[in-house]
Amino acid sequence: MVFSSLIFIFRFMPLFFLCYFLAPKSFRNGILFLGSIIFYAVGEPVYVFLMLFSILINFMLCVQMAREKKAGKRKWLLTGILFFDFGMLFLFKYFDFFAQNLNLVLHKEAVPLLNLTLPLGISFYTFQIVSYAADIYYRKMKHTGTLLEFAAYVSMFPQLIAGPIVQYQEVSNELAARKVTLQAAEQGLEIFCFGLASKVLLANKIWTLWNQIQGIGYANLSTPMAWMGAFAYSFHIYFDFWGYSLMAIGLGKMMGFHLPKNFDSPYMVKSVTEFWRRWHMTLGRFFRQYVYIPLGGNRKGKLRMLFNMLVVWSLTGLWHGASWNFVLWGLGFFVLLTLEKFIYGKFLEKSRVIGHIYIWIIIPVTWVVFAVTDFSQLVIYLQQLAGIHKQPVMVGTQQLLRYVKEYSGLFLACAFFSTNLPKRIYYRMRGGLLIVLLAFAVFWYSVYQLANGVNNPFAYFRF
Repeated sequence: MVFSSLIFIFRFMPLFFLCYFLAPKSFRNGILFLGSIIFYAVGEPVYVFLMLFSILINFMLCVQMAREKKAGKRKWLLTGILFFDFGMLFLFKYFDFFAQNLNLVLHKEAVPLLNLTLPLGISFYTFQIVSYAADIYYRKMKHTGTLLEFAAYVSMFPQLIAGPIVQYQEVSNELAARKVTLQAAEQGLEIFCFGLASKVLLANKIWTLWNQIQGIGYANLSTPMAWMGAFAYSFHIYFDFWGYSLMAIGLGKMMGFHLPKNFDSPYMVKSVTEFWRRWHMTLGRFFRQYVYIPLGGNRKGKLRMLFNMLVVWSLTGLWHGASWNFVLWGLGFFVLLTLEKFIYGKFLEKSRVIGHIYIWIIIPVTWVVFAVTDFSQLVIYLQQLAGIHKQPVMVGTQQLLRYVKEYSGLFLACAFFSTNLPKRIYYRMRGGLLIVLLAFAVFWYSVYQLANGVNNPFAYFRF
C-alpha cells in the first residue's frame, strides 16, 4: 500500500485514525503496531512474518546486550545482531547480484540464483534496527523500551516503506507517552496534503516526460532532449521521495510523533558536499554515525579518511540497489566529494553563481547514472548528453519545441518548489484559513488525478 493511493486515503487512513484517536492512550502503541502490520500485509503478506521474526530476535538480543556488563560478551552479541540483520538483507537483496557476477567470472553456473522477491522497506527497517542495537552497545540509550514500543518503532507505517530512517532516541519518549493535540493533527494533515501534491502533481507528472524519453530510445535523443530528460528525472526523484517523506512526517505528527526531516532544498546548494547534507539526510546521518566515525572518520590522517569515504560511498551506492550502476553512482560521488575537499570546494562555496551552475550540471548527470541500470544504454545516454552521436537522432527541433511547450510550466513549478520560498510562505501563513483552503484544494485535485488513473510510480520502493 502506498500513501498516494485511494485505498490508503479513503479506507486505511480514516479507519486507522478513528481507532487511534478514540482509543485510550495506553492502547495507542498497540493500535499503531496492528495498523502498521495491516498496512504492510496489503503489499507483502508473506514477508510480514519475516519482519515480526526480525523484531522478536533483535529485541531479545538487544535486551540481553543492554544487561550484559562484560565488554567481550556485549561485542559478541552486537556481532550476532549485525550478522543476522545484514545477513537477511544480503540474502534477499544482494545474493543473486553476487551470484551472477561470480558465475560470470567462473564462466559457469556455479551458484544457483534464488530469485527471491525483495521485501518492501527491508533496507529502511534494517538500518533502524541496526542503529537501535548500536546505540545500546555504545550505551547511548539508558533503556531498551518495551517489546511493544520497539515493535511499534520498527513497523511504524509512516516511515516503514521509505523512511525517514528514524533513530529510537528520537521517538522513545513519544513511544512511552505522547500528546495528540488538535493543532498538531491539523498541521500534520496539512503537511500530508502538500506531500501528496508533491508526489501526484509534480513527481508523477514529470515522470510522464521521462517515460516518453525512455520510449524514444536513448540513441535517438538530441543533446538538448537528453538534458531535458536528465532534468525531468532529477525533479521526479526529488518530488517523489520528498513528497513521500512529507506525507510520513505529516502522518507522524497527527499521531503525536516528530519524525526527522529528510530534505532541505538540496538543489539550491553550491557544492556536492552541501547537497549530501540536505538530500536524504537520515541516510547520510546513518552512514556518518555508524560507518564513517567507527572506521575512524578523519581522525587518522588523509589516506585513512579517503579509505573511510570510499567505504561509505561504495555502501551508499549498494544500499540503493544490487546493480553496478548504483556502485558507479556511489563511487562518482566519492570522486566529486574528494575533489571538492582537496581542490575546488572552497571556490564553489565562495562563488555566487558558478556553484549553482555546477550543481545543476553535475547532479542531473549523476541521476542519469542512477536511473539507467543497463551499462550499454547508460554509455549511450551519457554520450548524448555530451553531444557524441553515433547515429542520426530522431528527435528534431520541432519535436523538442513541442516538449518544451508542453512541459515548460511543469518545469517552472518544479524549479519554484525546489527552493526555500514555499517553505517560508507556509511557516509564515501556517494556522491561517488560507493555508487550510490551499491544503484542501491541492488534496482534492490530487485525488482527482489519482481517480483519473494518473501514472503513480514510486522510485524508492525498490530500495
